Amino acid sequence: MVIKKVCVFASSSNFLDEVYYEDAKKLGELLGQNDYDMVYGGSNLGLMWACAEQAKNNGAKLIGIMPQKLQEMGVFTEGCDEFYVTTGMRERKAKLDEVSDAVIALAGGFGTLEELSEMIVQKQLGYNKKPVIILNTNGFYDKLNEFFEVVIEQKFANKNMRSIYYVAQTPQEAVEYLKNYKPSELNVDKNAIYAR
Repeated sequence: MVIKKVCVFASSSNFLDEVYYEDAKKLGELLGQNDYDMVYGGSNLGLMWACAEQAKNNGAKLIGIMPQKLQEMGVFTEGCDEFYVTTGMRERKAKLDEVSDAVIALAGGFGTLEELSEMIVQKQLGYNKKPVIILNTNGFYDKLNEFFEVVIEQKFANKNMRSIYYVAQTPQEAVEYLKNYKPSELNVDKNAIYAR
């Protein structure tokens, strides 16, 4: 499996603790230095832009995808090599999925959580075999990972679902996982998908 275009989900907030921007910048730097292009929401704000700017500065091509309503607010960047405007959020997520080979979720709000959850389910059902990486900066996703364990332990999801996503503690770990990724051979049938 060749991984070239990495989709990054992330917050568009400019009001976060500096540690989150540092990891976003480092991830962008590493993506560019390792010849990955970056697919993202096209924003010039928050962790999105912190990561994208460094990716571009280090040789990555930027592919931005933004719903029309946000584009009309003027929160997009002129720095994208390709820029797509979609009618809404559902179409945006579909386009992000369509053009990317891998997914990394940085810290983010409800939008990031929705995007991450959808990609986990897409892989669960066998629609793709992309790496799905959660970058756990500052322990941000600790509680979510605990909740995922509750979901599995109480049989709302099969225990094999743990192999669908990977939790990285640093940007370096996330990129190393990308570089060494081998698609899992999860069976996609009712016994593998439904909890047992």
